[in-house]
Amino acid sequence: MKRRDFLATSAAATLAAPAVAQPRTTVKFVPQADLALLDPVFTTGLVTRNHGFLVYDQLYGLDDNFAPQPQMVEGHTIENDGKTWKLTLREGMKFHDGTPVLARDAVASVDRWMKIDAFGQTLRGVTEEMSATSDRVIQFRLKKPFPLLPTALAKPSAFCPVLPERLAQTPVNVQITDMTGSGPFRYIAGERVAGSRNVYEKFAGYLPRSSGTPSFAAGPKVAYVDRVEWVTIPDASTAAAALQSGEIDWWEQPQPDLLPLLRKHKDILVEAKERGGLMGMIRFNHLVPPFDNPAIRRAFLAGVNQTEYMTAVMGEEKSLWNDRCGFFLPGSSIATEAGLEVMTGPRSFDKVKRDLEAAGYKGERVVFLVPTDLPSLNAMSQIAADMFRKVGINLDYQTLDWGTVLPRLANKEGLDKGGWSVWCNYIPGIIAATPATQSYVRGLGRSGPFGWPESPKIEALRDAFMDATTLAEQQRICSDLQLQAWQDVPYIPTGAWMQPFAFRKNITGMLNGFPLFHNIRKG
Repeated sequence: MKRRDFLATSAAATLAAPAVAQPRTTVKFVPQADLALLDPVFTTGLVTRNHGFLVYDQLYGLDDNFAPQPQMVEGHTIENDGKTWKLTLREGMKFHDGTPVLARDAVASVDRWMKIDAFGQTLRGVTEEMSATSDRVIQFRLKKPFPLLPTALAKPSAFCPVLPERLAQTPVNVQITDMTGSGPFRYIAGERVAGSRNVYEKFAGYLPRSSGTPSFAAGPKVAYVDRVEWVTIPDASTAAAALQSGEIDWWEQPQPDLLPLLRKHKDILVEAKERGGLMGMIRFNHLVPPFDNPAIRRAFLAGVNQTEYMTAVMGEEKSLWNDRCGFFLPGSSIATEAGLEVMTGPRSFDKVKRDLEAAGYKGERVVFLVPTDLPSLNAMSQIAADMFRKVGINLDYQTLDWGTVLPRLANKEGLDKGGWSVWCNYIPGIIAATPATQSYVRGLGRSGPFGWPESPKIEALRDAFMDATTLAEQQRICSDLQLQAWQDVPYIPTGAWMQPFAFRKNITGMLNGFPLFHNIRKG
């Protein structure tokens, strides 16, 4: 049997399960990859984030304008010249086990998140004390005014989920698998089929906000469908056929060569809903040789052609991608082309070779982790690997599934202990719209995101940005920060793109943003 025929048969079997009668309103969704890890604080994987927004709620949520709005909180007051914040929870909220959501649950949840998230660590650094002063009031006593507190708690990626205190007390280096959450859907662990299916059901006890308009992660989160099934289909042709036949309702990341076919189908819409899009990168491990040497990282700047990467990821449809991309979201108020000539000047592998030799590369083995079941990352990885080989890198190109790559990325040990050297990644563009949330350009060292770059100069510039009071001052700092990033090279940008969804026309109410399942209706 051919591999594609086998996959099609397997997908059909998966789509037919379970044998019990299906609820009237079930949305079947094909995610970008299988859900390998469940805890959105334990990992920054975007598949886990999307899962987290089904299961958990936030204290604040971003609207379509990327402004934080009260979500689980009714509102807040600011006292003591900006150094005391009192957040009041909405009444009547429950966790999936029926227990009430209390301030102490939120305090424990925020405390766990602050220990590991880059922006959370900033909030933690200015917090004198965080406490539950009553069942509904959370109090922050700050060392200095921090007006971005709601923005931090409204982060849409690497976000702060609210969960019961008993679970929030789990150490950050231990994954939570008990999915008792605070969101509009419950995770049905008993129906999970590893590698192929995850199931969610509407939580009847969820209390949406009583006012406002649904807008990205803000406003009332109403679950109109009874059940959501995530069906993992690695083969793109199989997924496209299932969408066309109506066996599935929504495909998160259709491959670019299939977009014209899907657009022609009378019952399918193809739309890019995530306004910030995605931003690609080659991410180095700064803890192990050879990429602990900034000169070696800089050497590769002359070998990366963003046009090649974007064509590989999104095809020839140039309206979907941007190949003049630095470290901040193109088109945002703080986007800058400072120093971009290092990426837009003549490309030369010979220059890369010379710069590597001058930097002292001695043939050290480079372990390249490649998730083959994430098409965008696989495509970028193939181009990067070609560059590495042509300039003489001793490359160990390891092709794996995403579920194997993700836990390995947390390994800070050497290559002889399962560590890694480099991988291709993408981040939501929305987090790169400000240095406050652009965690992958941070220089936090071992306490930062996977790759662990350390740069006191970048951190000083970010601190200056946080204290800046005018847009002109912020823009100047961002230009200086990007210039420093070309020197330190926390990663190499490979471009930015808009990833369309493909979905059946009877799916309505879809909000802007990454896949969100509240407000969705199925006709």
